[in-house]
Amino acid sequence: MKIGTLLAAALALISAAPGVAEADAWTLVIHGGAGDIKRGQVSAGKDALLRAALQRALAAGGDVLERGGKAVEAVEAAVRILEDDPNFNAGRGAVLTERGAAELDASIMDGKTRGAGAVAGVTTTRNPVSLARAIMDHGKQVMFAGPGADAQAKRFGLEQVDPSYFVTEEEKHWLREYREKSGSTAALSGMQKYGTVGAVARDRSGHLAAATSTGGRMGKPSGRVGDSPIIGAGTYADDRACAVSATGAGEYYVRVGVAHSICDRMRYLGEGPKVAADAVQAETSALGGTGGVIVVAPDGTPAWSFNTDAMMRGVLRAGKTPEVAIFRDE
Repeated sequence: MKIGTLLAAALALISAAPGVAEADAWTLVIHGGAGDIKRGQVSAGKDALLRAALQRALAAGGDVLERGGKAVEAVEAAVRILEDDPNFNAGRGAVLTERGAAELDASIMDGKTRGAGAVAGVTTTRNPVSLARAIMDHGKQVMFAGPGADAQAKRFGLEQVDPSYFVTEEEKHWLREYREKSGSTAALSGMQKYGTVGAVARDRSGHLAAATSTGGRMGKPSGRVGDSPIIGAGTYADDRACAVSATGAGEYYVRVGVAHSICDRMRYLGEGPKVAADAVQAETSALGGTGGVIVVAPDGTPAWSFNTDAMMRGVLRAGKTPEVAIFRDE
């Protein structure tokens, strides 16, 4: 048999081997927050707006991946769409602190290099996820908080806005409701209790990335930080394991180290993304934590797991039709 024929046969066997992804495969998974949201609590108009925004986020990230862009570029692009949409708890339209301000958190991680960037308490940077990306790319530090984070954004030339840009009339309404209920979220719609946006991706080169952005919890004390900007809790990516973005009751996700724990189970126990995510979600639930996660494996397999009635989510794979969903029974 000729050498060329042998080589072709060997390459065919490698490409067909279990666990070896196609060279041109890519996957993008996104979320827009989780909560005990009943169908009756979401109007038809709101439902349509949420699904349309999820589709736009998938399109933005998918366009990056389809033309051969990096996973980290794709997750940033997808999350920026959701930060700019006032229907989600990130960027414009984020929930408000007890003082009626928006304090924004975000993080991003590159699974190839395990480089990471994070910000907390941002108040003037339009897209916190892009600031987290700039910090990661700069490479000297991982996390900035408060005025120092916004100062870094100015240094990097990122768009600045007046803090009022983030505050919407709808969130003012929910804050009034929250105050009237003496600081209880129990009487509010699940969409107003907590929520986060995020994305995970595998690019054509087989590299992974994750990004997460949030306004935190309704009526939170000024300075409170949840899991979203914490690498290993709300965000984690490692080409050897998986990429994860979380949403929910941040304090519990920090205590469990949810994102890193899922990756550990996949890397060391050999579990698939769904099995690992369900196991860590069960551990979080046992402590009282509610919310969800999205995951993508090194071979591009997508998964999600949530213990609430709903999690806004979407998935897009190379050559496939985008899929979005909100409620558990979808």
